[in-house]
Amino acid sequence: MEMEKKVVVSDAGAWAMNVVSSVGLIMANKQLMSAGGYGFSFATTLTGFHFTLTGIIGYLSNASGLSVPKHVPFWELLWFSIVANLSITGMNLSLMLNSVGFYQISKLSMIPVVCVMEWLLHSKHYSSRVIMSVIVVAFGVGVCTVTDVDINAKGFLCACVAVFCTSLQQITIGSFQKKYNIGSFELLTQTAPIQAVSLLLFGPFADYYLNGKSLLKYHFSTGATLFILLSCSLSVFCNMSQYLCIGRFSATSFQVLGHMKTVCVLTLGWILFDSALTVKKVLGMLLAVVGMIVYSWAVEHEKQAKLASHVKGDCALDKEDVSLLKDKVNSLSEPDLELAQTKS
Repeated sequence: MEMEKKVVVSDAGAWAMNVVSSVGLIMANKQLMSAGGYGFSFATTLTGFHFTLTGIIGYLSNASGLSVPKHVPFWELLWFSIVANLSITGMNLSLMLNSVGFYQISKLSMIPVVCVMEWLLHSKHYSSRVIMSVIVVAFGVGVCTVTDVDINAKGFLCACVAVFCTSLQQITIGSFQKKYNIGSFELLTQTAPIQAVSLLLFGPFADYYLNGKSLLKYHFSTGATLFILLSCSLSVFCNMSQYLCIGRFSATSFQVLGHMKTVCVLTLGWILFDSALTVKKVLGMLLAVVGMIVYSWAVEHEKQAKLASHVKGDCALDKEDVSLLKDKVNSLSEPDLELAQTKS
């Protein structure tokens, strides 16, 4: 019972760390990157800073013996890092080339894409309860986030690349942890340096293409530097909790329950930045929360059903073994029984 309680608490802690760090990161980046804040409009390079700090912390952890590195083939780490970087760049390009409404729709489409990819790659099936709850969550978040929808060819292509790469990245995180029996933090410390180097090399060029501004001409004030450090610190917890949650649950669960962050961001935007909170947004958030609760219940119901079927199967095997043993004893003659007793 104590072991079960410990797992439940740590799972809740993983989700809480992801939600708190992600929402905090979004709020910090909003102040850092907005025109009314410090105007640091270099999102791809900033992500490179994030992974640099994560890689440094991972190296120090390994050097001090707090974590033990495990072997993962370099080519697997390399292709994973390429996919992850394409996800980041694709998202930034999608936001630049598309309307905010279509950008939000592309993010919502990750849920069905992840479901289909898990079905194709891992033969994972979903019950009707889970499918319905996913639809409710997507619809609720769509109601409170999607406004204008404007589509163009380049933006649509970037959105497709971003959705595909993000979905594949999240599924691969869980696959790597199971395949190589590696912890979430250990895997992160191996992928972070590769992503950091590549993003720091190509990030400034990508950002220049996105906004026409050069990183070399940006004035790093004290306030901007402090917010960059805050953003990097929060990103460490955000990355760690992402790997942790996907490793323990699934990419689909991470996508569905991860929309709680959208609800938190909208609420905090209303409290801290005087963003408009309309009746439509409130109803959409409530619908999304209801969908998340139903999803959690549906997943738990599936787990209990699988556990019950396993227990029933074990009981059936035990009865079969007893029946075979009785038949074998009954088939023995008197001399055979006496000989068996003598040997025992």
